[in-house]
Amino acid sequence: MHWPLGSLLTLAWRNLWRNYRRTLIMLLAIALGVWAMIVMSALMRGMTDQMVRNGLATLPGEAQIHHPEFLLDPSVVNHMPMPAGRLLEQLNSAPITAWAARLRVPAVLASEYASRGVTLLGVDPAQEDALGSLPETLLEGRMLAGADDRGILLGAGLAARLETGLGKRIVLMTQDTANNVADRGVRIVGIYRARLQGDEERFAYVGRGALQELLGLEQRVTEIAVSASDYTAVDAWLPALQAAASPELEVLGWTELHTFLGSMLAVQEGFVLVFMVVVFLVLSFGLINTLVMAVFERTRELGLMQALGMRPALILLQVLLESLLLLALGLLAGNSLALATLLPLRDGVDISAVAEGMEMMEMGTTLYPLLALDDMLMSTAVVLTLGLLASLLPAWRASRLDPVRALARH
Repeated sequence: MHWPLGSLLTLAWRNLWRNYRRTLIMLLAIALGVWAMIVMSALMRGMTDQMVRNGLATLPGEAQIHHPEFLLDPSVVNHMPMPAGRLLEQLNSAPITAWAARLRVPAVLASEYASRGVTLLGVDPAQEDALGSLPETLLEGRMLAGADDRGILLGAGLAARLETGLGKRIVLMTQDTANNVADRGVRIVGIYRARLQGDEERFAYVGRGALQELLGLEQRVTEIAVSASDYTAVDAWLPALQAAASPELEVLGWTELHTFLGSMLAVQEGFVLVFMVVVFLVLSFGLINTLVMAVFERTRELGLMQALGMRPALILLQVLLESLLLLALGLLAGNSLALATLLPLRDGVDISAVAEGMEMMEMGTTLYPLLALDDMLMSTAVVLTLGLLASLLPAWRASRLDPVRALARH
């Protein structure tokens, strides 16, 4: 007897809905499992993406150029010249979109009432603005007007610690290249709100030219930050930048500069896959039970089909088709439910209630889910692969039925 695939699909579809309550329960379980896979993956990717972006906005940049000793000893002694020649040409070439040369030195700020150790950043506001590393929110006053601005920009948290405010003068103290104390009175020209609350007490901004003058460094910097607007594609352009830099300079990508963030991104892919596999392994027990019960209820029917000439291989295929249809419907419902959940959340989820704890992981107060097509395809592959593997046992049992014994059952 010839059993075309169309007939097998028809039989599989009808058999699927013989016990519609059991089928609907299994469909709901698969749909919720797929929904959980995609939504949790989107939340995890959004969290990791935000951690990386916030970290790069604090570093900032997707790559940095330093004196080889600077990262081990971040003092002004380990300075370097402003970029020139081949390096400058490479910095101004695509795909690099922005770069900034700055002085980053440890310093102490003292007001009338308190003092605080900070990281002092001597910046050119125009370069930093192109890089996206300046504070996003200005609460009072103004930003630095230029590289020669002699004012200072403080975070709101630092200003509160120093018990000072806009327009007040504070004393800036640091060390010059001879390890002598260099100090100067500076006026607070702006108070900013940082992406991460801890950064408000950690960083203070001054004009690069004014800081170079204080430290006796003409056209010398300690750090060059580089961005190509895509932290996932650094490996494509970093080798050319390293080749353009002189042997006396060290050029590192963000994964080496910030190993925690690099590790988080590397672990994420494996974690997402493991999460999906674990979720569906739990669901597979329900799927096996559903198909075993379906086979048990149709023992005489399957025996009769074999007696009429249906080969065991076709019976196995029919049961697998039932499983495939069930999985496909569950995937469709689960993906639709996940999209309906994530689309309203695209403007972010407020996590300000746990902001202080999340700040340790460089998270802000809002979590933006990141839905990736790869995650949807991965969840589909996991569900279909594990689902069909789980279905092999009941399908094999159905194909191994003895027609005589099956027909004799009541």
